[in-house]
Amino acid sequence: MSELHYDAIVLGAGPAGEVCAGRLADAGMSVAVVEKDLVGGECSYYACMPSKALLRPADVLGEARRIPGVPVDEGSALDPQAILARRDEVIHDRDDSGQLPWLEERGIDLHRGAGRFEGPRRVTVGDDVLLAAKAVVVATGSGAAMPPIDGLDSVSAWNNRQATTSKQIPASMIVLGGGPVGSELSLAWSSLGTKVTLVEGNGHLLGRDEPFAGEEVAKSLRERFGVDVRTGVLAERVRAGGAGVVVELNDGSSAEGEEILVAIGRVPHTAELGLEAAGVEAGEHGFLETDDRLLVGGSDWLYAIGDVNGRALFTHIGKYQAWVAAENLLGRPVEAVAETIGSPRVTFTDPQVAAVGKTLQQALDAGLDARAVDVPTDGSPGASFQGKDTGGTSRLVVDLAKETIVGATFTGFETADFLHAATVAIVAEVPLPRLRHAIAAYPTRSEIWLKLVEKYEAA
Repeated sequence: MSELHYDAIVLGAGPAGEVCAGRLADAGMSVAVVEKDLVGGECSYYACMPSKALLRPADVLGEARRIPGVPVDEGSALDPQAILARRDEVIHDRDDSGQLPWLEERGIDLHRGAGRFEGPRRVTVGDDVLLAAKAVVVATGSGAAMPPIDGLDSVSAWNNRQATTSKQIPASMIVLGGGPVGSELSLAWSSLGTKVTLVEGNGHLLGRDEPFAGEEVAKSLRERFGVDVRTGVLAERVRAGGAGVVVELNDGSSAEGEEILVAIGRVPHTAELGLEAAGVEAGEHGFLETDDRLLVGGSDWLYAIGDVNGRALFTHIGKYQAWVAAENLLGRPVEAVAETIGSPRVTFTDPQVAAVGKTLQQALDAGLDARAVDVPTDGSPGASFQGKDTGGTSRLVVDLAKETIVGATFTGFETADFLHAATVAIVAEVPLPRLRHAIAAYPTRSEIWLKLVEKYEAA
């Protein structure tokens, strides 16, 4: 074995690992990145990017149909094969060669293979031993969880990877899990012609968001896309049969489909890291618990960023944590606070669901004297031109004692565009009387902010 010495070793070349390695290398550190799969990570090839490529065509067609004079009608249809081809273009046919120059330009060494600790600051990759003078950053991400449902291991169940990269369009599909992944992919595949049954154990979809958000998404999936949405029921057993797979539910009913997609959560990639050799243990469900500097277990050399620490499983949070970890490693102390405030998040269904901060119930549970302010999302003049008559709800959760926003949820047409303003207002704790002076240009959909502030003032 050969020994290679670096200032820092980054395990994982997904978005979090890349950002951290890049910042350290730009600051003059010698850096090694270890990756056993594709440089760019889950988001680039199997999650965010391919799923949005599958979802966007239905968005565009739906909006075109709402605008008089645009040459489409109710008979216009999507071209599924062209959409799959575009999806493959977006993910570069799962070829990461285009990602490598970015590493090379910064002098970052890429080691292909599975990294495993052999001691503090000591990682083996194949026949190489990598030694870190200053730190090891774990950014190995997460994978799809497979719940212990009777018979599930007897069928070829899809996870998000198969569901976002399939070359074939199944005639029918069962989706287990009505969170963001299950809801988005139910819409995507139904828009391509698949008959989808979506099963969610909670009483509404998108269980981490405001209840009205999941209810509006379920209504749209049923009425606009023909999805058979079943909430408040659980899968008890799975077996081969029918169209391919049969799922028996705990209310006595069943569902069948050619394929079954399991979208019931994520598990961190920590089991094969050899953590015991590093002198640390994984926490609950295998996540690496960190302090707000992203250091693991009181260590002064081991960092964990991105999905693997379980603080908030979003690509943008992983990138944010990469900045926090790099700043601390470079001697510029900073603590991560975005996750405790409430991570911004968008579910790209129709309607879109964009949210940041606390839900009303979360605010009340935290002991705040909180009130919700709701207005129709399509109630601004700008909605006459974009997303006309698409409905939706915009909500601010206000801490009445401080007169500041602690949460915001927007459902409706392309509501992601509203989200960053809400994030800034929450992080900066902008008082609502001051926010009243942050006017939106007429006639834009951002005037929804004026409607919300006026509603608060009138109460």
